[in-house]
Amino acid sequence: MRAKNPPAKTCSLSSPLRVHRSDSFLPCSAASPVMGSSASSYRLLLPLLLSLLLLGSSFGLADSDFLDPSRVIELSWNPRAFLYQGFLSDEECDHLISLAKDKLEKSMVADNDSGESMMSEVRTSSGMFIGKRQFAIHDMPMQRAFADEIVARIEKRIAAWTFLPEENGESFQILHYEHGQKYEPHFDFFHDKANQELGGHRIATVLMYLSNVQKGGETIFPSAKGKLSQLKDDTWSDCAKNGYAVKPSKGDALLFFSLHPDATTDSESLHGSCPVIEGEKWSATKWIHVRSFERPHKTSSSSGCEDENVLCPQWALAGECVKNPQYMVGTKDSHGYCRKSCNVCTM
Repeated sequence: MRAKNPPAKTCSLSSPLRVHRSDSFLPCSAASPVMGSSASSYRLLLPLLLSLLLLGSSFGLADSDFLDPSRVIELSWNPRAFLYQGFLSDEECDHLISLAKDKLEKSMVADNDSGESMMSEVRTSSGMFIGKRQFAIHDMPMQRAFADEIVARIEKRIAAWTFLPEENGESFQILHYEHGQKYEPHFDFFHDKANQELGGHRIATVLMYLSNVQKGGETIFPSAKGKLSQLKDDTWSDCAKNGYAVKPSKGDALLFFSLHPDATTDSESLHGSCPVIEGEKWSATKWIHVRSFERPHKTSSSSGCEDENVLCPQWALAGECVKNPQYMVGTKDSHGYCRKSCNVCTM
């Protein structure tokens, strides 16, 4: 597993980063897991608390999309989880539901060994994917298609809030849960190698609630630790009482990280969706990877050993090959970004 961010000590806004947008660089402390002993989850997640007050315009956000840090609530550091109240408007929620209603299919899960999709009673919802360039066909003589502006605007808002580029994200998955339907606790990072080749592990998940639920349907973190005490009355389902839980509220967005700042998988990110007891639940999921999902990186062979960041020689001289081996060197299964400078091309 290798992360996309340069070593923590040398990371600066003036550095040419591998994780960036074409129009604006992303702060090193937020874009991806930070390597090294000095790495801190507070450095990684600080932008979530500040919510990009000053940089929103660099992501092409309209004034109406300006992020409000007062709406962001820190839920947990184990796993790292945050709730943005009112992330979506009612109209945006309804629009996403309208795009999905007639296209729902039985939800599937990924096989841990092969990575292939398969049916399972672990997940009983129905869903569909909305392409990043979702098109709305207008009734015109030439049937011209225009990119769905609402979907595009939400994509930009997510990138601004998480400090992770749009190209690292998968398409939205819209999910519908009816009475009794659920998703058993699971991880969003991968166990198979095939899916890890498509942008690497999923580093973060943004779960947007598109509807209110009368009872049930909570998102639960059974393994969460830390100061997570919750007073739960009869409005919570029995399922939600088995860990730290978040009630679905229309327009809210839950952000949690599946990887530690050192790019290792976080077992405390185990999560699930409790059964719906009364009403129905609609949600939209955005999975975000450590690398570009639109332009997957193929593992380099030893014969084509090259540094993948212009600062690799400097980092190697500073001892980062030893201090940050996961990023610099990598493993036999997933090569690092500075193998040439670390003299490990025959690995």
